[in-house]
Amino acid sequence: MATPLEIGLLVFPDFTQLDLTGPVQVFSSLPNANVHLLWKRIEPVKSDGPIVLSPTKAFADSPQLDVICVPGGYGTDALMEDGEVLAFLRQQSREAAYVTSVCTGSLVLGAAGLLKGYRAATHWSAREALPYFDAILSEERVCVDRNRVTGGGITAGIDFALTLVSLLVDRPTAEAIQLRMEYNPAPPFNAGSPDTAPRQVLAAMREKMAPGQARRLEAVRRIVAR
Repeated sequence: MATPLEIGLLVFPDFTQLDLTGPVQVFSSLPNANVHLLWKRIEPVKSDGPIVLSPTKAFADSPQLDVICVPGGYGTDALMEDGEVLAFLRQQSREAAYVTSVCTGSLVLGAAGLLKGYRAATHWSAREALPYFDAILSEERVCVDRNRVTGGGITAGIDFALTLVSLLVDRPTAEAIQLRMEYNPAPPFNAGSPDTAPRQVLAAMREKMAPGQARRLEAVRRIVAR
């Protein structure tokens, strides 16, 4: 039997659960794969909603991963300045086949120096921050640049994971997982992108997000200045 794939996803305080659980649902359908939820310690970790998850392995006990993935969420602002997390990502990235993220998780990869010269995607509200890390901004829903695979915001995590499965295994395997999940999106509104959302909806969301975006940019500039 072939050696199992080792796939690890970070969990951390204030992660966005769908950034994590969408890909986990896809990866858990892979035959011959071990999926790990990783954090500094084995202790419950609260998402940015009511869901609390328990890591399955501490950083120190993680195997060498074939895939390392950082989901996004409000907690990524703190992660960008967390030396222990950044060191773990750098260590794993040396031998990982794929270094990946969903949503604002790409900013954490950037802070670790892992996106320099790579095209990368992120949540639309964080696009102005990504180039500070010498990444090349992509507005694709899923961006593949060599062994860096990054997804856009939140729901793009499912698209990201299916794309990655097609690279890790093959397209028929990814299509079978998509069919099992009945992933057949038909959104009720055409408001899922700043390019298509009604102007008043976009304006209200930009106003709501502005304080958080300002704090994030302040942190990014502080990191880059170092």
